[in-house]
Amino acid sequence: MAKMIRKANMPTKTCQVCSLPVTWRRKWSKTWDDVKFCSERCRRTKVKRD
Repeated sequence: MAKMIRKANMPTKTCQVCSLPVTWRRKWSKTWDDVKFCSERCRRTKVKRD
């Protein structure tokens, strides 16, 4: 059985829109490198860069 990882030891990132910390979630395990936003709302309100 896998050892449990405490929430304090999970990787985090900073949201590109609101600068809040984004904590790793199990459903993001395969796409963690692509996660940039903390929520759907931030993703929709992102500034489009050319």
